[in-house]
Amino acid sequence: QEMITLTQFTSALRKTGLLTSDPRLRDCVHVMRQSLRASVGPVMMDKALFRRCVGNNIMLLANAFKGKFIIPNFADFTQQMDKMYESAYQEEAGQVADFIPQLAKFSPELWGVSLCTVDGQRHSAGDTKVPFCLQSCVKPLAYAVALHHLGTERTHQFVGKEPSGFRFNKLSLNDQDKPHNPMVNAGAIVISSLIKPNLNKAERFDFVMEFLKRMAGMENVGFSNATFQSERETGDRNYAIGYYLKEKKCFPENTDMTAALDFYFQLCSIEVTCESGSVMAATLANGGICPITGERVLSTEAVRNTLSLMHSCGMYDFSGEFAFHVGLPAKSGVSGAVLLVVPNVMGVMCWSPPLDRSGNSVRGIHFCQQELVSRFNFHNYDNLRHFTKKYDPRRTSHYDQNKSLVNLMFAAHSGDVSSLRRFALSSVNMEQQDYDSRTALHVAAAEGHVEAVIFLTNTCKVNPNIRDRWGNTPLDDALQFGHEVVVSVLKEY
Repeated sequence: QEMITLTQFTSALRKTGLLTSDPRLRDCVHVMRQSLRASVGPVMMDKALFRRCVGNNIMLLANAFKGKFIIPNFADFTQQMDKMYESAYQEEAGQVADFIPQLAKFSPELWGVSLCTVDGQRHSAGDTKVPFCLQSCVKPLAYAVALHHLGTERTHQFVGKEPSGFRFNKLSLNDQDKPHNPMVNAGAIVISSLIKPNLNKAERFDFVMEFLKRMAGMENVGFSNATFQSERETGDRNYAIGYYLKEKKCFPENTDMTAALDFYFQLCSIEVTCESGSVMAATLANGGICPITGERVLSTEAVRNTLSLMHSCGMYDFSGEFAFHVGLPAKSGVSGAVLLVVPNVMGVMCWSPPLDRSGNSVRGIHFCQQELVSRFNFHNYDNLRHFTKKYDPRRTSHYDQNKSLVNLMFAAHSGDVSSLRRFALSSVNMEQQDYDSRTALHVAAAEGHVEAVIFLTNTCKVNPNIRDRWGNTPLDDALQFGHEVVVSVLKEY
């Protein structure tokens, strides 16, 4: 009665959204692995082992099991996400990008979605462990790095803040002879020239890679040399943009334009998976603090400005439509990636190679526009008055409270101690009463479930003297239905 299996514990942990790979649970996982090595059969977790497991992570695990994370009912939320994933997978339109040969090799069947909340809750569906290049999704990240180290004023001496109204690879500047924004190729090339210009090429690349790894919680961030070489060989338009920028004196003094372009190609060739990319997005959603390490990677000003430009300029020629329909900051890349940020809630990375005419992932757009903001009130303006038809996964609704009461009563009626224990760990009020003022203890006593009665009294400390609408206590019910063992338990208590 006072023990659970280690498998039950890890299963309950997964339902809250926490993974055993979470860096914050390193000590907890270490203790569990020690126990597994020392045991031949299934490991049973008693109070002593439980204390050793949770000792250094008590606040995190308490918040998880008490439903105090940003998405309290994570299991229901992920069920919805899986349905949305399957719906988007039915989209078969679009073409895989072929202007960069390495990108053309990806199968159009690939489709993955990963999310990470600001509390580090994780969920993935589909091909989320396959590495792919960030391509244009690196632009807001490089811009954020520049803002973090140089500040807003210095950075925007060289690049504007307005949507261009042109194709992302257009040879065009604003009326001040600056690139329109950091999300078009011209702006991203200039941003590349601003990042640590005094370091040599290898050190500059290592600097950004280390930065992105910290944003991803030290998860999978790599580099595709084949894509980099392919970019250089087929990058005539970008070279043309580079020379145009050089002619208009858009670069800082003494900038090597060719080196800036090479660095830009390198950044576009950085590889992530959906899983590591979702942590990057969650770092932006969390104000610059990586959710799974707790490290501040970016300043709040850098994050705010980055999200602002992602919202207005992040989705190529579709940016206005996306802002209208989805209302969230996002950035797409021709690899098929869509990096989406729900501020203060979560980050999402979608990836599917087939693209629409604007260069955005067909399935990624469907997932964000037709599924995510259609079901949940994540749109920037959904929280205004009268927008009540969508579900808000951040709240425990009155309906959910009623549902938990019904489930609690059914668990007591059937003597399901495992479910009762789960409710207790989830901070459900075990003394809540139904419309007849009966508690779970009344129901368990009336049905004669001894173990349930012992659990509710000894462990949950449910008051045995509460009277229902007819003036009966749980003891009265046990006497009325002739459950002598229950009567003795309640009398002793």
